[in-house]
Amino acid sequence: MLQGPSAEVAIGSVAEAHLAALAAWPEWVQISADAVRLRLGDSHDAVSASWATLNAALRAQGLILAWRDEPYGVWDEHGVSHATIERAASRFWGTLTLGAHCNGYVADDHGRPTHIWVAKRALNKPTDPGMLDNLIGGGVPLGQSPWEALQREAFEEAGLAPDEIAQATPGSVIELHCDIPEGLQREHLHVFDLHLAQGRSPVNQDGEVAWHQCWPVADALAAAAQGQMTVDAALATLDFAVRWGLITPQDPAAEALKPLLQAQKPA
Repeated sequence: MLQGPSAEVAIGSVAEAHLAALAAWPEWVQISADAVRLRLGDSHDAVSASWATLNAALRAQGLILAWRDEPYGVWDEHGVSHATIERAASRFWGTLTLGAHCNGYVADDHGRPTHIWVAKRALNKPTDPGMLDNLIGGGVPLGQSPWEALQREAFEEAGLAPDEIAQATPGSVIELHCDIPEGLQREHLHVFDLHLAQGRSPVNQDGEVAWHQCWPVADALAAAAQGQMTVDAALATLDFAVRWGLITPQDPAAEALKPLLQAQKPA
């Protein structure tokens, strides 16, 4: 709970294993049996400044990993941001983040998808290095919408021109709620689809993707079911297959992904 001058608002969830570390800041953090309450200041800027100090100390202790120097909002359930924090800290605090992923696909003469582009994350990525991903995938920083973030990531990750990514169409918004070693991944994942013509191959520009390969949809789903994809990418791929009628609940890949889907249900 984040406590302001007149009210408090629920903004996240802290792992029990991290409570001992937070006890070092009783002036800012009050721990009770039912909640962790933060009293960091009386304004957005004051809260953000105090939180930055706290997060820097937690980083030094190795409790906040994969520091990005990227500002993220601290959103409540109504879409209001109450502070700005470092992106990596969102998982420690379990605060809501936004993601944008795009399934790039190839279709047959009838427009039915047959293949999907799969990316392998570079080995030096701060999160999920070497795992499989969608054609485009990334977090949404403060000041951008998921659509705007997708436009930016399209060139960086796949070398797509603005007129190409402008053809992407929205899919689902998936609510992730997943316990991870760093704390809690809590994200609204905005999924998009993009048809790429035969012979159009993505080319990474920022060094964050090791390769792109065009796989039959069934092979991509099998990789997701086997845990080779990031959680985000696996769910975006499954969402794509379900929306296009390429998979049924009885398919082996769907059965294998059921535990993952159940784990993502919002608490």
